Amino acid sequence: MTLEELEEIVATRAKASPDDSWTARLLAKGPEKAAEKFGEEAIEALIEAVKGDRERLASEAADVLFHLLVMLRARDVSLAEVMEVLAARQGQSGLAEKAARK
Repeated sequence: MTLEELEEIVATRAKASPDDSWTARLLAKGPEKAAEKFGEEAIEALIEAVKGDRERLASEAADVLFHLLVMLRARDVSLAEVMEVLAARQGQSGLAEKAARK
């Protein structure tokens, strides 16, 4: 599965009834709740990374990616927009890119 396919799944689920879809229910609670859930999942992934449990880390990373796409949808930011930012950063070192942000 690609991230683009996952984004399509999120979009489809977002159109469902909140009674039938976790994604729709989360989005109905607003962008702040979607961001909070993303943060929770990110913390869980961090914990598994520190523990060194590869299987649990993979599972939590999947949750992070899914909830990232839900959070982006809540603010009407497409995966394509994120990928454009990443593409624009290609060709320069991470250090140079970070220094240019200041």
